[in-house]
Amino acid sequence: MIQTDQNQIREFADKRSKRAEAILQKGEPQLLDEFTYLVPSQFDSSKKYKVTHIDAYSCECQDFERRCKGKGLYCKHIKAILLFEKLKTSYEVEEKIKPEIELIIEKPLNDCCPYCSSKNIIKFGTRKTQIGEKQRFNCKDCQKKFVLSPIKNIKGNAKLVCLAMDCYYKGLSYRDIADQFKQFYGLDLHHETIRRWVLRFVKVMEKYSKTIQPKNVTNIWHADETMVRTKKGNRKVGADYEYKWNVMDKGTQFLLASEVSGHTRSKKDAQKVMTEAYRQNGKIPYQIITDKLPSYQDGIRKTFRNWGNERKVKHTSILGRRKQINNNAIENHHTHQKEFEKIRRGINETQTYADGFKVFHNFVRKGVKDKMTPAERCGIGVNGNRWETILLNSIKQPKATGEIKMAKTT
Repeated sequence: MIQTDQNQIREFADKRSKRAEAILQKGEPQLLDEFTYLVPSQFDSSKKYKVTHIDAYSCECQDFERRCKGKGLYCKHIKAILLFEKLKTSYEVEEKIKPEIELIIEKPLNDCCPYCSSKNIIKFGTRKTQIGEKQRFNCKDCQKKFVLSPIKNIKGNAKLVCLAMDCYYKGLSYRDIADQFKQFYGLDLHHETIRRWVLRFVKVMEKYSKTIQPKNVTNIWHADETMVRTKKGNRKVGADYEYKWNVMDKGTQFLLASEVSGHTRSKKDAQKVMTEAYRQNGKIPYQIITDKLPSYQDGIRKTFRNWGNERKVKHTSILGRRKQINNNAIENHHTHQKEFEKIRRGINETQTYADGFKVFHNFVRKGVKDKMTPAERCGIGVNGNRWETILLNSIKQPKATGEIKMAKTT
């Protein structure tokens, strides 16, 4: 009798394990907090069961309440969490033990000619470079010779470009990055080469990021402007400054717009940044929180036709109301920008660097508390190497081929 019960328990456990695998194939569980997951139902996509784990696992489903609770058994939803954590841990360990030299290893594209897209290609020797040997190919149809690489005609590869951009927007200067490559990888790169990489690829990545519309936004915006030091001054005047306008979603801290207006802070400048934020967000906000600058009132009115019976947006100024409402979210973002700009002692391509910092803030830089990027809070986060994912997706866009010579893929 005991043996029969054990066989039945083992049979049910195997069935639950298979069903747990089927649940994970439909999608990953949603992490609510440190101890709670939401696991989708196997058959009804609209249903989700809450699985908690503090001292022991528990689930809201009927199978756990009737057959597993108090018996040391797990339902299929708990088994799905256990399997998910196991797969996640094994992936992270595998990533950590990869050799550091993989930072400079090329990631080949599909085996087709980048000029005529023909698959009738053969290997044609190798080419020695500072980052190792690269396999050359010859197309039998168009007789072109090439190297399969996501980005062509640069002294490096996508990994190096992403590493340089990550170091730059985390505070290193171009010369520091060049010295870092020299010391750790033996690569002799001029700091001007790295500067051209940053300026060149930031433009394409920003164009791509504007096509990604955030989802889980709160529709309450923070808007503010700050001064950026430039190198356009002269000996008599000294350093020059330009104004940079930022608009941020309150809940996710996703930066919707970052526009440089030069020396002016007019209502047209406010209207321009509001229009850009509206285009990125895709819908009209419920409330916009600003400081006392009068330009915001006119800019919001003209952008959203916010007057008379058509008034749609609640404009709130923090002037004299700092105890009730504040603009701390966007002001905190400005402190990070000023730390980045302080090392440069002035920049020239102000808008380009602002676009790059916007991509860095939204998709790369994680928060201190929740360890999530603003894009992840919006439901549009990227997997793997965040810089590389955005870069490779950006250069696949049809509009990007004019600025970046890219190997065609099938």
